[in-house]
Amino acid sequence: MSTETLLHYNTPAEDFTGALPVGNGRIGGMIYGYAHEELIRLNEDSLRPCGQMRRSGSDLCEGLAEVRSLLLDGRISEAEKTAVRRLSNETPAQTFTPLGDLRISMKKDGKAKNYSRDLELSDAVSHVSFTVNDVRFTRSVFCSAPDEVMVINITCEQPGSITLECSIDGCDNKPCAENMLLCTGSRSGVSFAACTGAKAEGGELHTEDGRICITDADSVMIVVSVRTSAHGGNYAESAVLDAETALGCSYDELYCRHAEDYGKLFGRTELSLDDNSEHPDISSIGTDNRIERLKGDVIDNTECRRLIHDNKLIVLLFNYGRYLMISGSRPGTSPLGAQGIWNEALPPESGFTVNISTHMNYWCAESCNLSECHLPLFDHLEGETEKAAETAKEVYGTDSGCAFLHDTYGSGSMPAVLWPAGGAWLALHIFEHYEYTLDRDFLAEKYHILRDAAGFFAGFLTENSHGQLVACPSISLENIDRTPGGVQGCLCTGSSMDSQIITALFNDVIKAAEILDRDSEFADKLRNLLKKLPQPETGKYGQIQEWAVEYDETEMSQCHVSQLFALYPADLITPEKTQKLADAARATLVRRQIHNGDHTGWSCAWITNMWARLGDGRMVYENIKRILAHSITPSLLGKRPPLEMDAVFGMTAAVAEALLRSCSGEITLLPALPDEWQEGSVKGLRAKGGFGADIVWKEGKLVSAVITSGCGGECRLRTGCVVSISCDGETVGSRIEDGVIIFATKPGCSYNVKA
Repeated sequence: MSTETLLHYNTPAEDFTGALPVGNGRIGGMIYGYAHEELIRLNEDSLRPCGQMRRSGSDLCEGLAEVRSLLLDGRISEAEKTAVRRLSNETPAQTFTPLGDLRISMKKDGKAKNYSRDLELSDAVSHVSFTVNDVRFTRSVFCSAPDEVMVINITCEQPGSITLECSIDGCDNKPCAENMLLCTGSRSGVSFAACTGAKAEGGELHTEDGRICITDADSVMIVVSVRTSAHGGNYAESAVLDAETALGCSYDELYCRHAEDYGKLFGRTELSLDDNSEHPDISSIGTDNRIERLKGDVIDNTECRRLIHDNKLIVLLFNYGRYLMISGSRPGTSPLGAQGIWNEALPPESGFTVNISTHMNYWCAESCNLSECHLPLFDHLEGETEKAAETAKEVYGTDSGCAFLHDTYGSGSMPAVLWPAGGAWLALHIFEHYEYTLDRDFLAEKYHILRDAAGFFAGFLTENSHGQLVACPSISLENIDRTPGGVQGCLCTGSSMDSQIITALFNDVIKAAEILDRDSEFADKLRNLLKKLPQPETGKYGQIQEWAVEYDETEMSQCHVSQLFALYPADLITPEKTQKLADAARATLVRRQIHNGDHTGWSCAWITNMWARLGDGRMVYENIKRILAHSITPSLLGKRPPLEMDAVFGMTAAVAEALLRSCSGEITLLPALPDEWQEGSVKGLRAKGGFGADIVWKEGKLVSAVITSGCGGECRLRTGCVVSISCDGETVGSRIEDGVIIFATKPGCSYNVKA
């Protein structure tokens, strides 16, 4: 049994958070794994409202001007009361809704024994196996991207032993063929059709009272297809055709196409760590019990818990993040929300929240070699630009540019309504994708989104009393400050995070304009604006200030570490180039974690990436163990009710960041390698500049690496030790500047780095 690609359990899921997810980017299912009655909660990615929600009202700009004036005068309480009265009238959010429940009732007397439930990440297939009356039954489930269906295959060891009924709850199932049911309905204003079809080897099959009934079969294959009005007017016919086509194939044919398609993505990257569990057979322990094991006994003290290790579980978490990315975000689908494409009921936390969740979902896409899985986010941005431009004009009073709300499907809270930088942060993903792929055509196609995000701030920035240009009103996400006079509030002028996001955005647009040889006048304008933007500053505790003015925090356990955006995901702060600010960032993290600011899965994941960026392997390892032991469900999903995907994606990114840092134009090998990862290897990681990297290490030190150049150009490499570089057996000339090894590369060539 694999300990690195297999989630394994000896009991069915107790609830939704313990179920196992399958998906093809568009269709998603959470598998509970009950023996006698399987339950799979179904989702389809387009069952959400189309388009960004908008605020309404004719005096929004006037209200914003009044709020801004009050903030600049230091009258924070009045500004917030005015904001509630004049600006918090946004349409309530509409969210991603469930489709229904697929139920498969096995008609078999007797108690299920020798039960096993698993999810194999290497081929993206879930299995449930059990014995009833000495007959072994097995159900296998996967979602096929090539064939656009969910497939459930049921087999048994004794011919003629499978008798079952199946249907989808939550909608009216009507026969559309001898072996098929069609159910239709509407969710969030989107109409859908789900077709359930089946075929059996041996026995009898018919439809009755909205159910597919199968008696005394040797094996059964069930397929589920879903189409919605978002895919066109003939969605019902399309759903039926998808199911008919799939049923015309054997299970082996469907599986082979699925496994080949999925494997091309999942197999690109491979991580191996030494087994430090000190358990005689760690593979025999269920995934849920391995998680519990990391917590230690209730009487254990902290030092005892630190002696419990499971590197293979860390590799499993890394692989799981890549599995979820492939299963939840494919070209042509919707981007990943807070719960990916898996949602049980309302009210869900499944919108595209742009204060971190949506971003964190995609932090591992580029570094873990899943660049095409990033594309749905850009398509979403493209589809929202028109309304974002209207928001910029009608709400913020700017004549150009685009402004996205905190949640691109709406959010009613006052701090969320007024936060202006979410769209700018989203736009940064565009240039990040370019930096990894060097796809100039992509950059040219999406440049207008970058430019419009910058254009909004070029018109929105306001000069404060120090002559700096700041966002106003501004917010440091979900945190409340206290002025020297004792006034508390969330609104401010120029939070550090906003200034850092705007700095990164302006820099990206300037670079993009130079690459594309366009917009030189606008780029010059941004260069001049950059000179007046506040830069990160150190406060009285040695920390990075969270606000332009040094206010005290009222909530030291705040999960957002907004003031360290410059450290991660941006690279305005790095240990090599801004050492004093890096030290202040470290002090900020220590201060926040001492007060339990990492108590949610996503916050711990963000903090872990920051420790990796600082090169602190010990803290990377401690935080990975912390999230495994305390912040995830038995199915390795974030615990935040009902569940969250961003924690897993964030941790996958953190593992990659600890092994390969790619920022500030440099590639660093093993920048934050924990002492507990004494021996290992990683293949297929990606770095900015179009580079790939395979790395091998022993006794905690680099042994060798292979740097593959996709597009040629100069490689700037940090290794932390003396190395030789060769290509096709020939030594490659290089030079060293400030500890960086610099050498020229050619497209398609691989460069061997040996310590």
